[in-house]
Amino acid sequence: MRHGRRALPWLAALLALVGAAALYRQGELARLLTLEQLQASHAALLGAYEARPLITLLAFFGVYVLAAALSIPGAVILTLAAGAIFGLGVGLLVVSFASSLGALLAFLAARYLLRDLVQARLGKSLAPINQGIAREGTAYLLTLRLVPVFPFWLINLLMGLTPMSAGRFYLVSQIGMLAGTAVYVNAGTQLAAIRSAGDILSPGLLGSFVLLGLFPLLASRLVAWTQARRRYARWPRPARYDRNLVVIGAGAGGLVTAYIGAAVKARVTLVEGHRMGGDCLNSGCVPSKALIRSAKLAHQLRKADGFGIRGATGTVDFAAVMQRVHRVIRDIEPHDSVERYTALGVEVLQGHARIVSPWCVEVSLADGAVQRLTTRSIVIAAGASPVVPAIPGLREAGFLTSENLWSLTELPRRLVVLGGGPIGCELAQSFARLGSEVTQVEMAPRVLAREDPEVAEQVAASLRADGVRLLTGHQALRVEQDAQGRRLIVGQDGQEHGLDFDQILCAVGRAPRVTGYGLEELGIPLGERGTIQTNAWLQTLYPNIYAVGDVAGPYQLTHVAAHQAWYAAVNALFGRFRRFRADYSVIPWTTFTDPEVARVGLSQAEAIAQGIPHEVTRYDLADLDRAIADGVAHGFVKVLTVPGKDRILGVCIVGEHAGELIAPWVLAMRHGLGLNRMLGTIHTYPTLAEANKYAAGQWKRAHAPQRLLRWVARYHDWERR
Repeated sequence: MRHGRRALPWLAALLALVGAAALYRQGELARLLTLEQLQASHAALLGAYEARPLITLLAFFGVYVLAAALSIPGAVILTLAAGAIFGLGVGLLVVSFASSLGALLAFLAARYLLRDLVQARLGKSLAPINQGIAREGTAYLLTLRLVPVFPFWLINLLMGLTPMSAGRFYLVSQIGMLAGTAVYVNAGTQLAAIRSAGDILSPGLLGSFVLLGLFPLLASRLVAWTQARRRYARWPRPARYDRNLVVIGAGAGGLVTAYIGAAVKARVTLVEGHRMGGDCLNSGCVPSKALIRSAKLAHQLRKADGFGIRGATGTVDFAAVMQRVHRVIRDIEPHDSVERYTALGVEVLQGHARIVSPWCVEVSLADGAVQRLTTRSIVIAAGASPVVPAIPGLREAGFLTSENLWSLTELPRRLVVLGGGPIGCELAQSFARLGSEVTQVEMAPRVLAREDPEVAEQVAASLRADGVRLLTGHQALRVEQDAQGRRLIVGQDGQEHGLDFDQILCAVGRAPRVTGYGLEELGIPLGERGTIQTNAWLQTLYPNIYAVGDVAGPYQLTHVAAHQAWYAAVNALFGRFRRFRADYSVIPWTTFTDPEVARVGLSQAEAIAQGIPHEVTRYDLADLDRAIADGVAHGFVKVLTVPGKDRILGVCIVGEHAGELIAPWVLAMRHGLGLNRMLGTIHTYPTLAEANKYAAGQWKRAHAPQRLLRWVARYHDWERR
C-alpha cells in the first residue's frame, strides 16, 4: 500500500508532462500564451466571461495552474490577462490561488522526481543549504517571492529539492506572491482600457508601468526593513552615536578599515587587545620571511662552490638569526603603530572589546577602566589562531606554534613539524637549512594539497634535498615521554613507529577567533568552517556589523583581508547610498618555499574536477637565460586558457621569485588582458620576468595559423625564383 501511495505523485507528474508535451506539439498552449493572441481574443474572452462566468473562470484557472506547474513561459501574460478580463478583485483572487497551486505542483514534481537523486549525489555540498532552509527557510522563500530576482518557476523547482515542507511552501508562496500579483493584475486592467494610441499615455497606464518597475526595489527595501526590525527588536537603539565606526582587531583587515574610515573623515575607533599589526607582523608573514631569508643565505653559502667561490663557510648562530627576525619586526612596527594611526585621525584603544549590542562596544582597558562606545557600524577583524591538534600527550609534552616559535633562542637539534601546508613546508625547509634534523608529518598523500600534483612533487623534492625527512600519508597518534626523551608515535597502514624530537611544531592550520567578544550573545551565526557568516557585502546577521579577514574567510591571506577591508569600510560608511559586493574573482597567493609556488585563478586539477574546458601552456624555466645565469633554472610557468582563445583562466608559477612573477598575470586577469597582450609587451632582457612572455609565446606557436603559413611559405618560394 505504501508503494502505491508513493507512486501516485510520480504518475500525476508523468501525466502532466505528457499532457503538456502534447499541447505544445500541437502549438495550442504556446499560441495561447502570447500577448498578441490574448489582445486579439480580448473581446471574445470578455463575451465568454459574461455569458458563462463560472466555466470561464474555471477554464482560466486550470490553464494558469497547468502553465505554472509545468514552468511554461507565459505566466506573466496570463496574469495581465486576468486583470484585463476579470478586473482587479476577481483577477487577483483567481491568479493568487492558481499561481500558488501551480507552484506547489511544480514543487512536488521536483521533490518526487529529482530530490532523492540530487541529495544522494550532492548531499555533502548541499548540507549548508539544507541547514539554512531548515533554520530560516520561511524568511528566505518570502524574500524570493517578494523580490523577483529569480524566475518563480526556478524557485519552485529548487525549493522542491530542499527539506522544506509542502505546506509551508504553499502558505509562504500564497502570501509572498500576493503583492506582486496585485501589481501585475492591476497593470492588466489598465492595458484592457487601451482603445487608441492616446490611451498609452493615460495616467493610469503610466502609473501601472511605473509601479511594475518600482515594485522589485520597494519590495526588497520592505523585506530588508522587516528583517532588520525583527533582528534589532530586542536591542535599544542609542539616541545618538559616539562613533561612525568601531573596528575590532588591528591586523591587516582592521588597520586598512580604520585607515579608509579616517581618510574619508569618519570618526573611527580601533580596538586591539594584544599587539598592533596583528599576527602578520608579529608572528606570521614578517618573522617567517625574515627567517626564510637567513635560511636561504645559509643554503647559498653551502652551494657557493658551484658559483666558483672557494672556501666560503658560514656557521649558523641561531640566536643571532632570531635577533634579526625581531629586529625586522621592530623596523616594520612603525607602519602599524598607535602613533601612526593616531596621526591619521584614528582613535586607538588598547584593550579587550566586547560587542554588547549591535550599536555598542565595551572596551576593557589595560588600567582596569571600561569604556562604552556607541557606533553606527562595527567591523570585526579579529583574525585567527593556530590550531592545536587533539593528539594524546601533546599538551603535556609541550609544543610550538607560529605564535610562540619566535621566542626560541636555541636551534632545535631534532624538530618534528606537523602539517604539510604552506606554513609547515616553509618552516620545515627553513629549519632544515639552518641545521635542524627535521621530520615533517602529513596525513594527506602529499604536501600542498591545494596545488597540482606536479607542483607538490617539485616542492617535496626540494624539501628532501634540503634534508627534510618527509612522511606523507602518516597520522600522528600520540606523544610519549620518558627518561630517554620525547617521541611522536605515527602510524601508516596499521604500522606504528616513533620519532624522537626536541621540539614539535604544530602547523596544521589556523582557526578563526570567534569567541570572547560577544558573537554568542548577539546570536551571530558561524559558517561550516567556523568563520562568521557574512553576505556578499560582508554583513553579518546584523547589517551594520561586518566581518573581514581570517575571521570571515574564505581565504586566510593578509592581502585578502586588506582587500575585504575596503568593501567593509565603504559599505559601512556609505552603504545607504551604494553597496559593493566583495570581489574574489582574481585572488593570488604564494607559498614561500624554495622554489616558490605562486598561483592565481584555476589550477589544472580544479579545472578538471569542475569540468571546465581548458588548454594548458607550459614554459620550463630550464630554457630561460637569466634563470640559467643565476643557477635557478628549475620550475615552470603554467597557464590555463579557454580552448582556442587567449583568455586566461589561471596561472601557476614554480620557481625563483614566483611571488613577484605572478603580479603581471594578476593584472592581466583582473582587467581582461589575454596572452596576446602579454606577448606584445616588451620585457627587459635578461630577467626572470621574461618567462611570462615566453609562456605567452608558447601559446602563440601552438595556435599559429598553419594553413595560412603554408601559403606564406609558397609565397616566399615564389619570390626566390
